[in-house]
Amino acid sequence: QVQLVDSGGGLVKPGGSLRLSCTVSGTIFDIHTMVWYRQAPGKQRELVAGITASNITTYEDFVKGRFTISRDNVKNAVYLQMNSLKLEDTAVYYCHLPQFGSWGQGTQVTVSS
Repeated sequence: QVQLVDSGGGLVKPGGSLRLSCTVSGTIFDIHTMVWYRQAPGKQRELVAGITASNITTYEDFVKGRFTISRDNVKNAVYLQMNSLKLEDTAVYYCHLPQFGSWGQGTQVTVSS
């Protein structure tokens, strides 16, 4: 059974940073593309960033230059380093393993002064 566990969210002021983590179990992690999504209150879930098994990364325009996705195949983990956070980054962030349609439980990120 594939399981994803998200962590690392919290409350941060505008301009601050957070690092989200997602640990994966139940599958051979290093062959899979991993993706981060987010869902703000009243909005649809949206793609944030992705990383392939060969470490090719993609970002949505609204996070380019501020967020960095990375992975550690020894720890079976994917990370989202978020810098220069803005009020509009407030959302629940979810990691996603497309191959299995699996999702983490989500971690709340709140950017507020």
